[in-house]
Amino acid sequence: MFIGREKELKALSAELSTWKKKTAVLIYGKRRVGKSTLINEAAKVFDGIVVNHICVASTFEGNMELIYKSVSESLALPNIRFDSLFAMMDYLKTLEKKILLIIDEYPYLKQTKKKNEVDSYMQAVIDRLPENVKLILCGSYITVMKELLAEDNPLFGRFSMVQHIHDFDYYDASKFYPDLSVREKIAFYGVFGGCPYVLENIQKDQSVRDNIVRLLLPETGIIRSHIENVMLKEIQKSFDARILESLGNGKKKYTEIRDQLGNSETGLLDKQLKILLDMETIRKTEPINRRNDKKKQFYEITDNLMRFYFSFIFGTAGTITRIGEAQYYARNIEKTLEQYISRRFEGITLQYFHRMAVEGKYPDVEDFGSYWYDDPVNKTNGEFDCVIKRTGALYDFYECKFYDRPMTLKECEQEKRQLQELQGIEVSGMGFVCSGGFGFENKTNYILVDGKDLYDRVSRRKR
Repeated sequence: MFIGREKELKALSAELSTWKKKTAVLIYGKRRVGKSTLINEAAKVFDGIVVNHICVASTFEGNMELIYKSVSESLALPNIRFDSLFAMMDYLKTLEKKILLIIDEYPYLKQTKKKNEVDSYMQAVIDRLPENVKLILCGSYITVMKELLAEDNPLFGRFSMVQHIHDFDYYDASKFYPDLSVREKIAFYGVFGGCPYVLENIQKDQSVRDNIVRLLLPETGIIRSHIENVMLKEIQKSFDARILESLGNGKKKYTEIRDQLGNSETGLLDKQLKILLDMETIRKTEPINRRNDKKKQFYEITDNLMRFYFSFIFGTAGTITRIGEAQYYARNIEKTLEQYISRRFEGITLQYFHRMAVEGKYPDVEDFGSYWYDDPVNKTNGEFDCVIKRTGALYDFYECKFYDRPMTLKECEQEKRQLQELQGIEVSGMGFVCSGGFGFENKTNYILVDGKDLYDRVSRRKR
């Protein structure tokens, strides 16, 4: 069953359905994020023959032979050997058939020659693309695929459509476990993130704890193997894993990472951080009221699953083996899991506001994220993690509570007083987001969002 990606599917299906222009599509995203599933779903509307080829780690000539074989098999013909891709395209041009040629894992083909050599070859192919042929290039090595969009690359400007496929956000991820409670949905997303492959392996009839013990803690656990052998594979030779370990369950300044690694060679650290940023393994964040302030920039792990792995599992293989998965969970995860998920809940709330803003629910919203404050009177400083900036430099502050019970009015008032005690903060409104809802009728000026709203309001907007 195809889940999510409605916008991407609609756009790609439309691109494959029109013959008014040349079609050469670039699709990229990390491994197992659902690129091939999206392409296959869109290809269902294609009125013609679909050639779906996956490049391999071989020579250029070896890959060409395999492409010719894929084309021959799709056309139900004996294996035809062409002199080149140009000759193959000339042959396809003579057919009275519409053809969709999908070249998946293009980086394997690209890396068989010197820099830009294969790209230059593919540029000529696209420029001479027959009117009855549509082309899709797809790949999982994000840094390699992004090179195709650079101005100095031969393929720059050659694509009629580019799609960058990301993990699902909290809402689309919940479609894999629609019958769970709000609290369970938040917990599953907080631990396992939004990768479709991961979500497909979750047992919905088991608790978060049981899924962690079964899928993440064993050395041969399916999802742990996915992290160690797939998610980290592309970059494991180019970075110090201690960078991700130092980020773990939080965000750090550059100097904090440097000091924790004891790394005096900052040039190497800069290079490794850039690789991780390009791979979208980590992201750089900054308060919405301190944009471009380098002193207030932080690094954090992007993916919830990767964050969980480096917070609780990385470097503990021996311990888990010695005491067993169940005991390890009880000793090292159980007591802090609630706090861990509550931090991820703040991220879910920001995703919710993003969805609402995109759909026009908050037309005056300009930005959302964290807010940094310096209070010289009370000699304190810190950061609020969930703040909305409205037109006119107005800020709405939200407190996020991952509760299994309704939040009381007394608790809201207490949070308000604590905020009012801080000096130098511009507050236009205050709101609360509580997974367990609220135990009072809102006759105040507070903006209240309960856990059900996170899912139901988005669903209603969709309809």
